[in-house]
Amino acid sequence: MPAADPPPSGSATSGPRIVVLGAGFGGLEVARALGAAGVPATVVDQRNHHLFQPLLYQVATAALSATDVAEPIRRILAKYPSVRVVFGEVKRVEHDRKRLLLTCGKEIAYDILVLATGATHGYFGHDEWARFAPGLKSIEDARTIRSRLLLAFERAERESYPDEQRRLTTIAVVGGGPTGVEMAGAIAELSRFALARDFRNIDPITTRVLLIEAGPRLLGTFSQEASDYARARLERLGVAVRLGTVVSDIAESSIEVAGVREPVGLVIWAAGVRVSPLAAQLGVPTDRAGRIPVAPDLSVPGLEGVYALGDIASSPGEDGRPLPGLAQVAKQQGVHLGRELARRNEAVGDTALQPFRYESRGNAAIVGRHAAVFEHGRHRLSGFVAWIAWAIVHVYLLVGFQHRLTVSVQWLWRYLTYERGARLIAEDVVEAPLPAQPRLVNAANPASSRSEAEPQSTAP
Repeated sequence: MPAADPPPSGSATSGPRIVVLGAGFGGLEVARALGAAGVPATVVDQRNHHLFQPLLYQVATAALSATDVAEPIRRILAKYPSVRVVFGEVKRVEHDRKRLLLTCGKEIAYDILVLATGATHGYFGHDEWARFAPGLKSIEDARTIRSRLLLAFERAERESYPDEQRRLTTIAVVGGGPTGVEMAGAIAELSRFALARDFRNIDPITTRVLLIEAGPRLLGTFSQEASDYARARLERLGVAVRLGTVVSDIAESSIEVAGVREPVGLVIWAAGVRVSPLAAQLGVPTDRAGRIPVAPDLSVPGLEGVYALGDIASSPGEDGRPLPGLAQVAKQQGVHLGRELARRNEAVGDTALQPFRYESRGNAAIVGRHAAVFEHGRHRLSGFVAWIAWAIVHVYLLVGFQHRLTVSVQWLWRYLTYERGARLIAEDVVEAPLPAQPRLVNAANPASSRSEAEPQSTAP
């Protein structure tokens, strides 16, 4: 086994070896706080970029480009000489030996380990659905969804059969949380505004968007008023909202809901998440969602020197209930833990970490063009004012000023013109095989719905 990696060059070698696993909102803030204090730390991530996930759905629906919501980790941490970045995927955590084993064969030793690896898609025991119903957790996911979505319209355009056109332009979104609501609204707007004048054989305005939620209402963590408002706005956009319905099967060209199978052109999964499998390697109890219960100071009980935050951690709020898996929660946890670890590194006396206290900046979800819901304590907003509040919160959370300015200009341009500039189909997203019976496009009359597969007379 190769020797453990050295500490960051140019940094002090005294003090514990701190390793931050994951450069999401939480892990990145831990590293920044440690770097600002000059404390040596190593950040390990399997991607070379920090991703702003709350805006990822806009990449998937062609409103923003991937570079608008991602920033290289090294660029973000470049001004902190004491922080080292390692690009690699962790295969195993061996806490008894205080080391991480990477898939490349390298190992990284630690004294303090901060777990901030986030979560991935969860299909409730039906992982086979993943190939037909992509989720949205990475740039690759957004790129795949955008390509499949646009490809469905392109295939419908060259299709002669009305039933097949209807199938291809039926998009199902599974999950009525903020991601599902935002995705359904964005797809409805994309088809009704941005694509409306671009096709000749189909009318994108007739696109059917299905939003399927197993619970009794949308946006379950919001108030009933916000849920009702979101449903009404989505239905005004033409979204068919189905509540209290459970998905029982997903196939390549159909979805089965409440025992009824319906043809669809694309299914998008926004119903569940699964915590990083690294959590299970620590040998500590986890909750039903696979999260690691942590103490008020974000330490993992029973594992000295291990801390967890963000989606991988079950951290109690003031009401005793676990804090939600939001970007602002992870960001605040990262700032707190980073500062506390830096303070303890300099402390001579008391080295106990102070408990973390979450201060909500409000819950927000966009429902469509100049329409959103925003709640902060007793304050509840909806409509255009809530949309402005949503924009301010999300722009504030963006990492760099350059991205804040770029995204703000993109939003303003899209608001004024209804234009979507990132409508690219990736070359490696291939079409599904054609049906056994050929469907030919009638080039002379694209609008014709006559079956081109019927036998044709060969008589002169």
